[in-house]
Parts: sequence; C-alpha cells; structure tokens
Amino acid sequence: MAYAALLSLGQTTENIILDQDRYFISRNIKQQIRSIYQPFIFLKEFLEDFPEKANILDGQIRDLAYEAEHIIESFILVEAPSHWWNVLAAKSKLKWQIRKIRKEAKSITREVMIIKNNSTDAMQLGASSSAAGSLAKPAPIIKIDYMVGLHEDLLAIKSRLCGESPNLQVIPIVGMGGIGKTTLAKCVYDDPLTVQRFDIRVWVTVSQDYNADVVLSALLSSMEEFDKDRSEESNESSGEKVFKILKGRRYLLVMDDIWSTDAWDDVRIILPKDGNGSRVMLTTRETDVAAYADHLSGPHNMRFMDEAQSWNLLQRKVFAHRDCPPELEDVGKEIARICKGLPLTIVVVAGLLSTVSNNVASWRKIAQNVNSVTKGGQFENILSLSYTHLPHYLRPCFLYMGMFPEDCEVRVSKLIKLWVAEGFLRRLNRSKTLEEEAEVFLEDLVKRNLVLVTKRKCDGRIKSCSLHDLMRDLCIRKAHEEKFLVNFSSGLSVKGRKNQRRVSVITRSGLPYFQKIYGLTIHTILCFRGISVANKLEGFRLLRVLDAGDVYVQSLPDQLFDLFYLAYLAVYYRGRIPTAIWPISKLRNLETLSLHAKNNWRKFRLYLIRLPQEIWRMPRLRHLVFYGRLPNPVGITASSLENLQTLSIVSHTMCRKRILRMIPNLKKLEIDCSDGEIFLNSLVHLRQLEDLKLRSSVRIVFHQKDDFTFPKSLRKLTLSRVTLPWEDMTIVGSLPNLRVLKLTHWACRGSTWETSDGEFPKLEILVIEKSFLEDWITESSHFPMLKSIVLDGCWKLAEIPEDIGEIPTLELIEVKGKARTSLVESAQRILEKQQEWGNDALQVQVRRMAHR
Repeated sequence: MAYAALLSLGQTTENIILDQDRYFISRNIKQQIRSIYQPFIFLKEFLEDFPEKANILDGQIRDLAYEAEHIIESFILVEAPSHWWNVLAAKSKLKWQIRKIRKEAKSITREVMIIKNNSTDAMQLGASSSAAGSLAKPAPIIKIDYMVGLHEDLLAIKSRLCGESPNLQVIPIVGMGGIGKTTLAKCVYDDPLTVQRFDIRVWVTVSQDYNADVVLSALLSSMEEFDKDRSEESNESSGEKVFKILKGRRYLLVMDDIWSTDAWDDVRIILPKDGNGSRVMLTTRETDVAAYADHLSGPHNMRFMDEAQSWNLLQRKVFAHRDCPPELEDVGKEIARICKGLPLTIVVVAGLLSTVSNNVASWRKIAQNVNSVTKGGQFENILSLSYTHLPHYLRPCFLYMGMFPEDCEVRVSKLIKLWVAEGFLRRLNRSKTLEEEAEVFLEDLVKRNLVLVTKRKCDGRIKSCSLHDLMRDLCIRKAHEEKFLVNFSSGLSVKGRKNQRRVSVITRSGLPYFQKIYGLTIHTILCFRGISVANKLEGFRLLRVLDAGDVYVQSLPDQLFDLFYLAYLAVYYRGRIPTAIWPISKLRNLETLSLHAKNNWRKFRLYLIRLPQEIWRMPRLRHLVFYGRLPNPVGITASSLENLQTLSIVSHTMCRKRILRMIPNLKKLEIDCSDGEIFLNSLVHLRQLEDLKLRSSVRIVFHQKDDFTFPKSLRKLTLSRVTLPWEDMTIVGSLPNLRVLKLTHWACRGSTWETSDGEFPKLEILVIEKSFLEDWITESSHFPMLKSIVLDGCWKLAEIPEDIGEIPTLELIEVKGKARTSLVESAQRILEKQQEWGNDALQVQVRRMAHR
C-alpha cells in the first residue's frame, strides 16, 4: 500500500513545514524534513503513471515511506518542550536517519527509472495501433436490472410467498456465496405485490458472527414505526416487544445470511402463528440450516447461470440499456463463459470492463487475465483482478472497509470522516472539499462493483454501504498482506504484528492479541461491539484515529490528551463527560470530534455536554458532533473555526450573529430548539449552509415570521416538532436551491396548506410525517421539479390534489402509516390517470395502517 503511505508522508511533511502555530521548529529542521520527502515525490508520480508496473516495488516503497514518517513524527514529539540535551541528541539522530532514508530512496529510484524507461518504450511501440480508441470511457451511473437471469427464481419464490396456506411458512434460499441469494430475496422483498400483501415487512442480517441480542435488537429497530410503546421504562425484552408488534399482523420476515440453527431457534420462538399467511425467508450457504428451518417443502436451491444468462448480465452491467458494439460480442461472450455462471464474478468483471477502452484489444486483455486465474474454479482470483486494476488512490479507500465488522452497514458520513483523517484523499478537483472528493471516490468503488450500496438518501447520495462476504474476505486478505491493517475478528493468521498501522478490535477474543501489538507505529484504532481500548493508550503516542463511538468508555485517561497527532476522536461515554477539566487544546491536529454521553442510572438519558472554551482555538476542526452548547467565545477572533463543516446537535442559543460569523463555512447544522424562546433570524449569515435540521423534544411554536430566516444556499431542510404555521411555508418555498424538505412530528401548525406560483422551484423530495394536515391545495406548477412525495402518518389528510399527477418529473407517491382510505384512493386515481396518458414512470406505493 505504497500510495497511501506516500500520501500520509506528504501530508505530515506539508503540515509541519507550513503550520507555524502547531510546530515550533527551526527553519533548518524544516529544510531537513523537506529533504526527507523530496525523493518520494518522484516515487509518488511513478505510482500514479505506472500503477501496474509499480506492484513489484510497492512493498519497498511502502515500508520506506512509513519509516520516514515515523522518523519525522517521533522527532517532533521530542522537539516539543523538552530538556535541551534530549533535543540535541534527537537532532543528531535525525541527521543520520535522513542520510539513511535518502540512500535507500535513491536505490529504489534507480530501479524505478529502469522500469519507467522500459514501459515508455513499450507504450511508444504500441501507440499507433491503439490511438483510435485509447480513451477510457467513464463507468455509467445508470440503474441496472439486477434480476437478469433470476426471473424463474423470482416467480418460484413469489409463488410460495403468496400461496394459499394460512400457516406460517419458511422459505429457505440456499447457494454458495456470490450466487445471488440476497439479490433474489431483496427483489422479492421490494416487489409491489409483496408490499401490498403483507402488513409489515422486516429485514435482518444475521451473519457468521452471530449474537442473539444484536439480532433481536435489530429486528425491533426495523419495526420502529409500529412500536406504539417506546417507553424507555418498559421492562419487556426485545423479543417480547417483537412478538407484540407482529401479533395479529400478516408479516414477512427475511433473515439474510444465516449460518447456524441456533440463530433460527432464537428467532423462531418469538414469531406468532396466527394462521394469516405470514412468511419467513432465509438465505444461507448451509444446506443443513435450510433443511432444519423447513423440513416440509424443501429449500429453493440457487443455480449457476447458463452462458446466455451470463452474457446478458455482463452486457447489461457494462452497457446498461445500450447495445454492445458488434465487434465486442465474441470476446464478451468468451469473458462471460469464463466466469462460470457465478453472478458476483460476472458483476465484478463487468466493473473491470467499464473502466477500460471499448476496443477488442482491451477486452481481450481482460479475457486473458480472467482466464488465467479461473483454472480450477478459483473465483477468488477473479475478484483479486478487480483490486489489481484499481488506481492506487482508490486502494486504501477500499481496503479500509476491512476495518468494519462482517455484514456491517457502514455509515458513509462516518466513513468519509475517517478517510479524511487518514489522509487518503487526493484533490482531483480543487473546487471540491475533501469530503466531496471522498463521495466521488466511493461512487467509483460502487461503479466498479467492489462496494455495495445498502441505503441511499432521498437525494440519491449514498447513505450506507457494505461489502459482499466474498469481497470482504478478499479485502481483509489483501489488507493483511500489504500490512495495511489488522482485523482481529477475521479468522486469518496475523503474523509479524510489529510495525502495524491500523487495528480493528471487533470481538472480545481479539483484545489479548491487541494488547501485544507494538504500539509505537499504530496510527488507527477502531473499536466495535462492547470492546473499547480507549483507556489502554499507553505507548500509542502517534495515534491519529481513535473511534470508540460504538461502545461505552468507562473513563478518559490523561494519555488521551497527549496524542498530539490525533485527528479523529469518537467517544461514547457512560456518565457525565468531565469537560471542565479537558485539556482539549492540546489536541492541535483534531479534525473530527464526536461525543456522546449517557447516564446508566436514568435509562440512558442523554446528557447535555458543555465543551470547554478552548474549542474555539482549534482551527483544524471540520466536524463537531455532540449534544449540548458551545461556550461563549470570550476574546476569540472572527472565523476561528473557519474549517468547520458539520455542527450538531447544539442549542438554538448559539445562533447569534457573532457566533455564526465564526463558523462561516458550515455546511451541515442540527439545532435543538427545546428550551426557551426561539430566534433564528441570524442563520442567514451561514452562506455555505446546505443541510439544516431544526428539532425539539417538545412541540414549540414560532410566533412571528421575523423569528426565523433561512440562508438561500440551503439544499435540505428538516423540521421536527418545530411548528410553523402552514401559511408561513412561503418563506421555505422561496428558497431557490432547496431540493429536499422533510416535515416530521407535527412540524407545521394548522389544517390547510395552500401553495402559490413561484414556490419550491427546485424541490425534488417532499416528506410529510405525522401531520394534522387536512386539506392540501396546490397546482403542478407550484412544484415544477418534484420527483417524490412521501406521506407518513398523515391520518387527517383526505386526498392528494389531483393536479400533483401533472408534474412531469414525478416518479413516486408513497403513503405510509395511518392513512384514510380516501387518501389511498386519490393516489390510485392519480396513477390510473397517468397510465391512461402513457406515463409508466410514476409509481404509487402504499404501506399503511387503515384509518377511517
């Protein structure tokens, strides 16, 4: 992983040389540090220009870059206020180490020059023959029919799902990894006929690392909208609550990726048998598990695709709905045949083809590579090809996915913050922030079919992602081979634990191994599932990333604030965080700070966090996530947090003109309006703000229009229990860039909403949830760009205005929760009328609890 090492070295060097406030070192020392990095600039350019040729030197470059960075970071820690004789000894040692690094770098550079010269000659010889089609085409971002080759399976499962038997039936889907079990189950789950038939649908991923409490909690969480009794004082177990919710309803439960009969037994005992045609679908690789769950009808066995289906899937993935050029058909069919009917392999190879030129030579080269690694059915080697063809700047981003637990849905907001803190990102577009560039990188990994999208936001951006099991195995194996990370739950043998950079501790059994890790080179620690090492930080003085945000931390050790290089800190603290004594200003490199505190004695009630005033003296902060108030910025100059992009969840009392001017580049803001009189008319000073959420634990009321104003830059606005009069929504409607509007938990006051011409010029997504709205008066011209309407729990609304159907961009009307029959019928009338006019793009989905 040489490229990631060089990026990190470059970032460390640049920070030390340019930042006078954090690094108090002489000009002479800066020149020496610059001299260390100088030969690596050439090596970095070589990796970018000749990615395939660089593999043979990757390990040498990586180790030398890591060593150089370790030398620099260790020297800076000694140079910080210390005894003069220690500093003198460190300077002498630094000179000797610099000579050694430069000598080794020079040796590698000579080898690089030989490779580079040979490669350049070869390129010149072949230039004339490939000039006509040498430009690689971008991978298309188009929805693909993932059911190619699975139509018979779909019909078979739907037949069992909708059968006449009233008894609870189990439908196991069995097959090897990558054969399409989850894809099939998901398509059945989302099928309109399934949505209409079942009162409630629940999906839970079990995985090999099974935990009964986690699975039952996930089941309960996925049924949140049906949980009427959400009282934290309830003594009922998760299983009892699940049973009560399902009781009397026709339900469909999908248990994806189940590996043991114990997992089925733990869930089976809480499923009601009401004789109403409820169903359970299981996906598993284990035939014994399938037979145990359903010994009557037998499992549905997934088959390999035939050659025709394989070719159909391959060309659909590469060309979407366009035809394959005739000259590529023969070699394309050959590639499809080589994939031996395994859908995952076909999809991954299609991702490779989408990144090369559309000519026979390029495709023939891919065919040769695929053929060379598939002899003997080595499907893993085909997947490895997709990694080999990755640009160097994407490799660390992909390998980082191996830090997370199996079947984990990784929140993209968190993943991107981690990538930024690690220094993985290369600024390809200077007009974009690092976070925006990271989203481009992630979309690229998705287009290459290396990373799966599990959820998208309503605006189409990725909300969460994951890895297929086989792809995760590849990811972790490559990461271990390249000394990129150590994952202690992977089951792989991890030899030579010295000089590791990143550690993921996922299970309790991994903790003893972690404690034997050589800490001086560790830069990243991620903790999951009840394991935290946040109070075991002795010796980890070069730590950059500490994520204990998913587990409880009992205490915050003093050593935490000696982590000079720490850029990312996430803490989930049991009890009150002692912020008054935090020497937080010592963390000069901190970019992301995420704090959550809950009190164990009050049913995990959220604590209000009070940050120390020193938070205003941390100009590198990009993301600040906590629940509380910002301190009064006494004596602080304007724009002291000019790099801050995310701020949540803060009290509305901070929305004063003076404070907002100190965070001028904020993009995402979440405000708690629960206490006191509300005045939000200073928000207009946040001219870069794109995402605003106003929330409250109690219903509050704006009395005058002058109490609030919104910046024109807003693209997404969420109001929750912050009740504006419907007639004042004209202020929201006048926002010129608003794409997404969510009105949840009685966000607007009154019974009638009447819109006007010129409002909501760019609104695409409208969500109204739990509302007392009765009459909606509007015209199609009032929402000219609307794509989706979601009405959830609008139990008083009589109908959707018929004119809504005339909006040319409209794609979806969804009715959920309690709803009148007349509301559902109005949606159906709109659909029928549009279908009569030949508009087949519009969909209507109804998932409601009847209310007359």
